[in-house]
Amino acid sequence: MKAIAYEAYGSADILEVKDVPKPDVDGDRVLIRVRAASANPYDWHFMRGLPLIARTSMGLRKPKYSLLGSDVAGEVEVVGDAVTRFRPGDHVFGFVGSGGFAEFVSAPEKLLALMPDNLSFEQAATVPLAAVTALQGLRDAGELQSGQKVLIVGASGGVGTFAVQIAKWYAADVTGVCSTKNLEMVRSIGADRVIDYTREDFTRNGQQYDLIFQLAGTTSPSACRRALTPKGRLVLSSGDSPGRIIGPVGRIFKALLLSPFVGQTLRPFVAKSSSDDLQFLRELIEAGRVTPVIDRTYPLRESADAIRYLETGHARGKVVISVSANGQVKGSD
Repeated sequence: MKAIAYEAYGSADILEVKDVPKPDVDGDRVLIRVRAASANPYDWHFMRGLPLIARTSMGLRKPKYSLLGSDVAGEVEVVGDAVTRFRPGDHVFGFVGSGGFAEFVSAPEKLLALMPDNLSFEQAATVPLAAVTALQGLRDAGELQSGQKVLIVGASGGVGTFAVQIAKWYAADVTGVCSTKNLEMVRSIGADRVIDYTREDFTRNGQQYDLIFQLAGTTSPSACRRALTPKGRLVLSSGDSPGRIIGPVGRIFKALLLSPFVGQTLRPFVAKSSSDDLQFLRELIEAGRVTPVIDRTYPLRESADAIRYLETGHARGKVVISVSANGQVKGSD
């Protein structure tokens, strides 16, 4: 089968389309014929081995995993003898960790759920990591309640576009932070107000929020506190950083050190794979409460270009990798 592979850390130039063996399936694993995948910052961090501190788990000198791609949607091809929830032909989606940019991928059934009936494979592939991050960040780490004021920093990105819609489903008052070109898009998916970060600093405009969900930017936890209510919560899921060694981890450490000494809660957050949450999101999507936002779609053979575009930080919503209906690399001879 065809797959996007890399054998050393580096830029997207290292990515290649290679012939690799189809994954074996046994026990609780499911073999998926991939119809679409989506690119996440998670993928390019693994590709580049950055920040360097993360190589303690990724592989110190070279990658532990040679195949790229974490989010997929496709059809069940084969199931292991311990699988009880799926059967061949089912349309599924989920976060598989690695190997998703390929014609086939294998994953434990606990990482998968049935796709929403009203989504294409390309749309469904955008959901697993980004939408689960948005849901868990708002609901679990942020403890969002109806009527609260929430600020989403990075509202036009892959996670942010889901976070705006999920926060509105919770009946929150939602303000999104994004660049000038994305203001109307963020309004169109439900934001009550939008702040153009190129013209206004949300930490100095006098507004305060019950919850700030930081998905982008380099604003420090101490600066974010100015925009929080006295008992407000800051949830740090990601954010930009020029540092190669620890990346945004420095900002996360600062939040952890500061939080015990202030009335506000400053909380780092990492999403966890959950088929229950995928099922919950499926219901929201089928009810029309959440709709994926796709910026660009690339064929599998152009996955390197997809990653390059994602790394610019200018994607509006999600970037998708498409694989053709017959399982061959779309756009190949």
